[in-house]
Formats: sequence, structure tokens, C-alpha cells
Amino acid sequence: MNEPTLPAHPAAAPLPSRRSVLQAGTLVLLLGTQQIARGATILAVRVWPAPEYSRVTIESDGALVAKQFFVTTPPRLAVDIEGIDLSPELRELVAKVKPDDPNIAGIRVGQNAPGVVRLVVDLKQAAMPQVFTLPPVAAYQHRLVFDLYPAEPVDPLEALIAERLREAPAKPAPAPNPPLTAAAAAAARAPVPPTEHDPLGDLIAQRSQRPGPPGPPPMVATAPPPAEPARPGSRATSTQTDRIIIVALDPGHGGEDPGAIGPAGTREKDVVLRVAHLLRDRINATTVGGNPMRAYLTRDGDYFVPLATRVQKARRVQADLFVSIHADAFTVPTARGASVFALSQSGASSTAARWLANKENSADLVGGINVQSKDRQVQSALLDMSTTAQINDSLKLGAVLLGEIGGMAKLHKPRVEQAGFAVLKAPDIPSVLVETAFISNPEEEKRLRSPAYQEQLANALMRGITRYFAKNPPLARSRSV
Repeated sequence: MNEPTLPAHPAAAPLPSRRSVLQAGTLVLLLGTQQIARGATILAVRVWPAPEYSRVTIESDGALVAKQFFVTTPPRLAVDIEGIDLSPELRELVAKVKPDDPNIAGIRVGQNAPGVVRLVVDLKQAAMPQVFTLPPVAAYQHRLVFDLYPAEPVDPLEALIAERLREAPAKPAPAPNPPLTAAAAAAARAPVPPTEHDPLGDLIAQRSQRPGPPGPPPMVATAPPPAEPARPGSRATSTQTDRIIIVALDPGHGGEDPGAIGPAGTREKDVVLRVAHLLRDRINATTVGGNPMRAYLTRDGDYFVPLATRVQKARRVQADLFVSIHADAFTVPTARGASVFALSQSGASSTAARWLANKENSADLVGGINVQSKDRQVQSALLDMSTTAQINDSLKLGAVLLGEIGGMAKLHKPRVEQAGFAVLKAPDIPSVLVETAFISNPEEEKRLRSPAYQEQLANALMRGITRYFAKNPPLARSRSV
């Protein structure tokens, strides 16, 4: 039996036979043949582009069954969806791919056989696709998901370095060496004491250097003048690489997970991302003790990031702080006020804190992760390595943030609360979760939508971060890159 052909591709030959595809080592995945959805209705299709991965989601009123074939040259993913016919909703996928999608070049759909629709996702680069289904949860019904990860994963350190180099001002050419005095020559010959360095800063400095014209030859003193007497308090100085202070900002939810939704339709994921962008600008323009600060966002667009991945990304860049930004919601619209939370290893500090932690920890169910492809034991170990020292530092950070927010907004509780938030479980990074307001309260929702209020929130968070470092200077350490 011959393999049905793909829809025409300008640069692709017809899809090889199934036997040759399997022999070539491509992946074939069969999802739930016992649950074939005959006559299922497609409710919605969505495409979520991001540098880390692009996601395609097909939502339906019944479970879909798909067979996946990945072809490497040119890279493309072919998916046969069984038990349905081509519909206008499926055709919408073609127009939903944006030209700037980092991973997807285009999507083609067609009726491949009676009761079988074929989707072909043409890719811009080699990829590692994951195809999986999600059961109904929250506002979603059944979902068929394609996650397209680049074969070369995005390195968060590389992204941080590239951003810093883009924004760094061009350095002027070095001036010619002035004549050396005897005192200066002696100081230059003096041994330089070892100093703590930051390899991340070294790498940034190294990559920012550009070859230039050769400098003048070194000057040699033939008859130095008499040595000048040393001045009181003077000593030789050395150039030291900046200790870059990295603050990981974690805008909650994203992509398939909208977070809480206010009465007027305001989505938590949109508000917290705007606040995070404003705070990033302030962090990147700030120095602490002469050391530059850099913000790193766990997500920089509208896409979903699993909770464990957010923690992993912050640890990968060796962040000095982790601030997760959210907008709370409750079952009644009268709840109001901002809150700050730290991790607890011994139970929540209140019933409300426990309820909120359970709600936030369910983000992976709503956003959707392929749990079959994850090592659950590794995830569990990562999220259980919290330490008493980390919690104590987190409480200090939370206290100063709460104080600054309280100066410009109403507080829900006057103290830092604690609960078992999965996203706060980095063992070596002070971590807090900030609930900026109750988006379920109509008045607070209106404020959260206001650009002026978002600026005030970003300013308050920036003041709190600066105050924390003033009392708790970042430790001198080497960042492994």
C-alpha cells in the first residue's frame, strides 16, 4: 500500500514510503487508537511562536488521534489526523503562521483520504517535535498539541549576552599611552592582588572587543627622573571585571495558559508581561555598588513555559534573585490588595495562601506539557531542593518589596505569606511571588490595565530590589559559562 502524498511543497520531493521513513529513523507516534474521534468538531486552532519552541494547538470536542512523521530534508512534520474532515477552522492554521516565527515556515492542510486530514508543518530549521494530547481542563476541551523545539536549543546565557552587547554603548578607541612617571612605573611593576572575577562578564567583554589598529609600541624609560614620594593613602589599583547582578523576572502564565481573567476580559498573562518589561528596563539601567544589573525574563512573549523550566532557566543564568509576577483572582469580586509570597517547607501560612499555591501550581495542566517525555523523578528532585537559607533570604526580599508596594497600593496582607509554590523552589536563589492586585476586582482590574499604574508597580518593585541589595550585597562568585 502506497503512502499518501503530501500537499505540494516548492522545495520538497514527495514523501517517501512509510517503510523507508521508518528505516531512516524518523519517529512514528500513534496516539490512543482506541479513542478515535469519528466526526469530532474542531473548535479552535492556535499558533504560539517563541524562540525556545513554537506550538500548534488544535482544540476539538472529542479526542483526536494522530500519526506523526518527521522528515529531515527539508525539515517538516507531517501529521495525519484520523476521523475528521477538512474544515474552515483547520484551514485557518495556514494564515496563523507569522513571518517572524522562529521555527515554522508555513503550514499546509489537505484532505489526504476519506476521514483523514494531513497537516504539514514546514520548518525553518532542524527540530525535535513532540506531538501529544491533553484532556479537557479549565476553559479548554480536548487538545492536540505539536511542540516544535529547535534541534539546537536556545541558550539563555547566550541570549543574555547578546542583549547586553546590543545595548552596550560603543567604546572609544584607546588613547595613546602617556609618558610614565617613575612612581607610576613602579606601581605598574607591583604585584596585583588576586580579585574575584565574573566569567560571564569576561565573556561579554571578550565578545564585545573588535580588532582595531595596532597600538603604539611600549614606551621605555631610559633615564627616569627621581622617584616622587608616596602620597598618604595612595595605593596601586587594578581593573576588575564587573560582577554582573542578574535578576530573573518570571511573568506568570502565557500562551495556552491565560491565567486569571478579569470581569472586563483583562488577561493576567498580558498585564504581568507588560509590568515585567517595564521592570526589565529599570533593572538594565541600574547599578548596585558599581556593578551593573541585568534582567532575564523566563518568558519574553506570549507563550507557555512549564513551572520547572522557569526554575531551571533562572538557575542556568545563575540569577541572584527570582521575582515571579502575577495578578491574583478570587471567587468573589470584593477581594483586593497586593501580596508577596515566599516558599514554605512546612505548610502554608494561611488557607488563602494554600489555595493560591494550588491554583498557581496547576498552571502546567492548563498550559499543557507532554508529561510522557519528561523525567518525573528529575523534576521532583529539582523542585524539592529548597533550603532554609533560601527561604530566609526570600522572606527578606519579600519584606522590602511588600513595603514598597504598600506605599503605592493597598495590601491584601501586611506580611509576607508562605506556601508551597513550585516556581519558588530554586534551592540557591532568593525567590518571591508577587501578586500585584486582584484582577477579579473590577476596580483593581481597571488599575492593572492603566499604563500609569503599571509604571508605578515597576518603580515600586525596582526600589524594593535596590533596597534588598543595599542590605544584602550579592555574593562574590564565579558564573560558569
